[in-house]
Amino acid sequence: MRAAAVLLAGSMALAACASDEPAGGGSGEGGGGAAAEELRIGLAYDEGGRGDQSFNDSAYAGAAAAADALGADLQELSPNEDASNRAELLTQLAEQGFNPVIAVGFAYDDVIAEVAPQFPDTTFAQVDGSNSDGAKGDNVTGLVFAEEQGSFLAGVAAALKSESAHIGFVGGVESPLIEKFEAGYVAGAQAVNPQIRVDRQYISPAGDFSGFSDPARGQIVAQGMYDAGADIVYHAAGGSGLGVFQAAAGSGNRAIGVDSDQYLTVGDPALQAVIMTSMLKRVDNAVEQFINDYSEGNVQGAEDVLNDLSTEGIGLATSGGFIDDIQDDIDQYAQQITDGTITVPTTIE
Repeated sequence: MRAAAVLLAGSMALAACASDEPAGGGSGEGGGGAAAEELRIGLAYDEGGRGDQSFNDSAYAGAAAAADALGADLQELSPNEDASNRAELLTQLAEQGFNPVIAVGFAYDDVIAEVAPQFPDTTFAQVDGSNSDGAKGDNVTGLVFAEEQGSFLAGVAAALKSESAHIGFVGGVESPLIEKFEAGYVAGAQAVNPQIRVDRQYISPAGDFSGFSDPARGQIVAQGMYDAGADIVYHAAGGSGLGVFQAAAGSGNRAIGVDSDQYLTVGDPALQAVIMTSMLKRVDNAVEQFINDYSEGNVQGAEDVLNDLSTEGIGLATSGGFIDDIQDDIDQYAQQITDGTITVPTTIE
């Protein structure tokens, strides 16, 4: 898990010098598959677009790394303000000949199922969208994650570090996906201390994706938890997580980031000081590997690729050294998850 944090630092550095213009150029020189021809990668972001210091940025880092290594073009598109044009983004990329086309986020569930069958010669992938049953089309691969496993470890860390036996969880949008983060976090905390109090609240209800891009509301929700006595709050709220960090800094408490190593990406020493750890969801690795597989002709479609603790697709960041003293405990719980001794829940009972 220490290695994961170090690797992410390198990949995320790419995001600092990128733009919405195509990156890379020319044709790939690798052998086999699409790499032998001109490789043009399309990337359609989730709510908030690139610059969220989290989920979208991690997807960009993986795509940019693959584009650079393969000599490919990379075109990025972001949703409009209310994110009502997701279908248009995928259609535009496919019509313009980008292949593969990668949709970032579960909010693309319905639209990718609508668009992908219209472009049978285009290969699609969806981050956080399962297609194990092929219902979205034979040309769609799901890039999915065991978020509950990493969140369990975040809960372990929070319970071990909490001085008040009172912690919190802020979810961006009420949904089955974010509930996996919540369920794992609560289970991990209770594994350490069955009596611990875990406050939980979502920024926006199901279907309202603004909860992923509203730091002001994230700050209000987290501040309420800190005011009630929580001393550590974990967020799974995308760009809204910035508000959680601001609330922690303003109240002298701590927070746990998500998706990327947010200690490295937040860019503000005052906020770095309160980010105890981050649950690493290696979207960058998953996207980069998918593009490499595509370039080699190894994408099957109508299947899922699972990223979990056993594949190092999930983990905890160690930047800042705030959890060094409890690393042995975290490693023991991680081993119990990977060997099947602990089965982490994906829903709250």
